Amino acid sequence: MFNVLVVDDEPLICKGLGSLLAASGLEIGHIYTANSGFEALDVIRMEEVDLLVTDIQMGAMNGIELMQHAKLAKPWVQTIIISAHETFQYAQMAVRLGAKDYLIKPLNSEHFLDSVRNVLLKMDKPSPELATFMAGIGESFRLEEPLPEYSRLLNALIEEPASVLGDEQKLRKLDELKLQGPFFSVIKIKLPLPEEDGEKKYTSRDWELLRYAALNIAKELLDQEWSTVAFYSPEEEITVVIQWDEKTYEESAVGQINRLDVLGRTLHLNIHKYLHLNAVIGISQILKGLSFMDVLNRQASKAIQWNKEHSDYYVFYYGDFNWSSYAADPSAEELHTHSNLIVQKAKEYIDENYAQKGLTIHEVAKKNHVSPNYLSYLFKKNTGHNLWEYVIKLRMEDSREMLLHTDLRRYEIAERVGYESPEHFSKIFKKYYGISPSELKK
Repeated sequence: MFNVLVVDDEPLICKGLGSLLAASGLEIGHIYTANSGFEALDVIRMEEVDLLVTDIQMGAMNGIELMQHAKLAKPWVQTIIISAHETFQYAQMAVRLGAKDYLIKPLNSEHFLDSVRNVLLKMDKPSPELATFMAGIGESFRLEEPLPEYSRLLNALIEEPASVLGDEQKLRKLDELKLQGPFFSVIKIKLPLPEEDGEKKYTSRDWELLRYAALNIAKELLDQEWSTVAFYSPEEEITVVIQWDEKTYEESAVGQINRLDVLGRTLHLNIHKYLHLNAVIGISQILKGLSFMDVLNRQASKAIQWNKEHSDYYVFYYGDFNWSSYAADPSAEELHTHSNLIVQKAKEYIDENYAQKGLTIHEVAKKNHVSPNYLSYLFKKNTGHNLWEYVIKLRMEDSREMLLHTDLRRYEIAERVGYESPEHFSKIFKKYYGISPSELKK
């Protein structure tokens, strides 16, 4: 059963789409509704949501922004965008962020349900390539490394770009791959070598198949939204070179790192889902020019090394770690101190700003110069509870005190603790305390 969240600033539309979904006969467990992007974010953080259906123009936070925040919180959430305007720019941005459909109001009921049905049917279904792999592992068929001559060329490029860029023959070969950029990032996927009782769990042949399947998972995900080249590298790694042209990069330069973070988490989730391997993902920064490929390669490799310190965490962005503060690789004690400092500063910022309307994890992370994903991980690891749970805890405790000791009305209290609507505040309050604000007041 799947859970669906419908978001629109017109309550009647939410109610209508909710009723349509409830009577559709689809495998839907819960249908949640929200009337703003911020309300929707609370639902996504607190409930299990599989599909987000959102309007695109909703005031303070539009559907594109909501989609970005939803992907950061839970990369597996799928999205259908609905809009009263057939705006090419919005449609293009939605597709780049992975929206499964872009529907124009007024909605055709049959068309809408077909779109939802198509998304739900594909949500938990392996691709034909993966299905073939899973059925065929152990069977005897010849496996060829895909485009080995290109793999050798690309590995040379990321290790010593001058040796490739200064060779006309290699440059012509490189042109065939259409690596034009000019902006690039490198992602490293390191596959673990599972062992049982001190011995390798897989034969060398099975391991080749696993690596081949992981490469196919990466290609299937990447080909949907990104301009990339993926290939095998030494040390049981898969390397992905991502590129942007000037226009694409400038359109959403601020959000590209967050998109890479979501991509890294999605890669890890899918490799674990289909291959039962905890792949470690290292993500470089974004630099301009092929001449910096060796720098990006080293950054991605260095990011992966942090898995030794955080063995229960698998996606690492190079920019999350303040490498310039250390003359050499930091010690375990220095890493621990640095992590505690990040969490401490995050708590201080939340303590001062929890009542701010529209506060997001992204904002807290930005103040700490780390990615939202890494901050969430550190916060949970160091405090024992989720970062957004901490925000809600402060809001609820504050609102409870005001309900018990002041004559403020519900809408005034909701306003003071950061909620746009008293109805949404009441929903959160009842979920947190088990009784409504009015019941507590009585």
